[in-house]
Amino acid sequence: MSCGNPHETDCSEVLEEVYLYLDLECADERRGLIRDHLDECSPCLREYGIEQEVKALVARCCGNETAPAELLARLRGKLTELRTEA
Repeated sequence: MSCGNPHETDCSEVLEEVYLYLDLECADERRGLIRDHLDECSPCLREYGIEQEVKALVARCCGNETAPAELLARLRGKLTELRTEA
């Protein structure tokens, strides 16, 4: 997705990291770049809003459930591996 306008941070990069941004799991510098992009790019802001609503819906429906520590560790490892490959 792209709005057709040049940005400091590419639309595809922002959308790849939207969940990290929502979960406060990216570095402050990166958060600033993503926030600046969302302030100037309405298509990405719209996608961010959709993802924010999905996250809220999941929290409402599954908020009392927790994943086992082993599963969380494996998921974090896989996410780190995927980010490194990208």
